[in-house]
Amino acid sequence: MAMRVLIHFEKKPLLFQKPKFIISCFKAAEFSACFKEIESALKCGYYLAGFFSYEAGYYFEESLRENKACKFPLIYLGAYTAPICQNINLKKQHFEHSLKDLRLNITQDKYSANIQAIRGYIEKGDVYQITYCIKLLFQFNGEPLSLYYTLFNEQPVPYPAFIDAGIFQILSLSPEMFIKKSGQSVITKPMKGTWPRKAGRAADFITRLEFQYDEKNRAENVMIADLLRNDLGRVGVRIRAPKLFEVAKYRKLYQMTSTVTGRINKDIPIYELFSSLFPSGSVTGAPKIRAMGIIRELELEERKIYTGAIGYISPDKDLFFNIPIRTILINGGTAEMGIGGGIVWDSTAQGEWEEGLLKAKFLTDFEANLWVPYAPPRR
Repeated sequence: MAMRVLIHFEKKPLLFQKPKFIISCFKAAEFSACFKEIESALKCGYYLAGFFSYEAGYYFEESLRENKACKFPLIYLGAYTAPICQNINLKKQHFEHSLKDLRLNITQDKYSANIQAIRGYIEKGDVYQITYCIKLLFQFNGEPLSLYYTLFNEQPVPYPAFIDAGIFQILSLSPEMFIKKSGQSVITKPMKGTWPRKAGRAADFITRLEFQYDEKNRAENVMIADLLRNDLGRVGVRIRAPKLFEVAKYRKLYQMTSTVTGRINKDIPIYELFSSLFPSGSVTGAPKIRAMGIIRELELEERKIYTGAIGYISPDKDLFFNIPIRTILINGGTAEMGIGGGIVWDSTAQGEWEEGLLKAKFLTDFEANLWVPYAPPRR
């Protein structure tokens, strides 16, 4: 039984390998039973490490649930006796891979039409914001772990993770935390807002300030922070937002994050916690349930791991999960990576398209000679 999970959140590496068993869910009929297995495994002293796909979020809401089997797992968690805590050298792997035929799964014209459709929903008052996603598709040959190390070294991030499930691999170069729980303390850090960096120290400093005080990005960010405060308030108390509009610096871009904290029952059932928060409002929009319905209507295919959650749960129900953005799913020789952005009333199709390409630069610049940004979808 093979499933290896490398968690490297906040520079504290944990390696989970050789699971005793795997808890998985592929359809609605298995969903409730899966959480019973989770609770049973934790009571038996196992650590659980793996992921929740974005589509699992639909099964927490009766109005969105579909009675169908999924090809990609909704939930996939290995049960481990304990993680290995060791210094993992992310620079030791060799460059042994190739990417070919990079393309988007949508034309720019179709993308523009969908942005206008979202603005129509906003105009009618159905939603205030939608996080709309497309996908970058490509062919992959080589060792997935090598690509993971290479990309991490090109653009270090605070919440990276690698999963090798045998038939597929997940390479998450995520800058965004979903949730961290320690005892009764819980923290979530929704990310919303992206801005390109500029060459030159003075120009870059000015553009950072422009971003931090940009009205559109601040409005998007505080809207999602309010949504997370509301979601966390369903299961917690003393909900606070101690930090708003924090700007994180990466090699090619800036991103805006806020922090929401609270206190919850340290023994809260995992189903209750995830049903209140998952998926994060930063990857859906607001109001969340209506936004998720519109996402299902407009996006061309399932997100799968993209914008779900990757992480681990300890036997005492401490847990730590990222939001897998900047995340590649490899299945055999094919690979995909989601690209998304928050759409509000004053968003423009061209601006959002360019922001999406900016977010993908850590991969597309790396393989610039192979990048074909406006190719039609292959369905």
